[in-house]
Amino acid sequence: MQSDGYFDKRVAATYDDDVSFDAPEAVEPVVDFLTELADGGRVLEFGIGTGRIALPLAMQGVEVHGIDLSQAMLTKLAEKTGGDRISVTQGDFATALCEGSFSLVYLIFNTIMNLTTQDEQVKCFQNAASHLDPGGSFVIEVMVPALQHIPFGETNRVFEFRDDHWGIDTYDVVSQQLTSHHFRIRDGQTELSSIPFRYVWPSELDLMAKIAHLTLKARWGGWKKEAFTNLSRHHVSVWEKPCNSH
Repeated sequence: MQSDGYFDKRVAATYDDDVSFDAPEAVEPVVDFLTELADGGRVLEFGIGTGRIALPLAMQGVEVHGIDLSQAMLTKLAEKTGGDRISVTQGDFATALCEGSFSLVYLIFNTIMNLTTQDEQVKCFQNAASHLDPGGSFVIEVMVPALQHIPFGETNRVFEFRDDHWGIDTYDVVSQQLTSHHFRIRDGQTELSSIPFRYVWPSELDLMAKIAHLTLKARWGGWKKEAFTNLSRHHVSVWEKPCNSH
């Protein structure tokens, strides 16, 4: 699992602005989807961060708990209105435990890739399953690896190019490693950050789920339940814990 250093105080201070996905049109479909799936039960977010989704979900009356490795991100969450009402655990969401069980565990915004080995990703599924009620759901939102966009033999893909931000992903197809490089212009200064990930295919996630005794329930191309096709750039997948599990 990545160290707290990738999401330290400096990153946490500007994270919400840099991500810029807190607009209602980006958040509301996620909250609606998760609220429906939770069906009145307790919810656990792996990688809760600054609470971009957890806070509006809690405002809908859902009991939300969270796990995150970064104390700086959790501090930012606690400073927000309503943040003090969300129970959090600092730790690696692949192994950290929360008290009780949940009708829904979710891990979104590519955060499964923050686990940079296959073993860690498998443990994440097993940890999710251990927290779920029988019949409960585990949801992951993650990109589809963009290898179709990279010419044969090349390793870099520009995913964003703005006046104040350039984003470049570097792929290693042998190890399934991906490094995201961000160049930002802030207050007249250029900042560079590089974060390692492990990209993962939908079929590989399904096998991880099978190891954790979870069954694929649905896969969508987005939070509004768009069809998942060969042109989809990300997917929202739902796995279910069997009702006869103990």
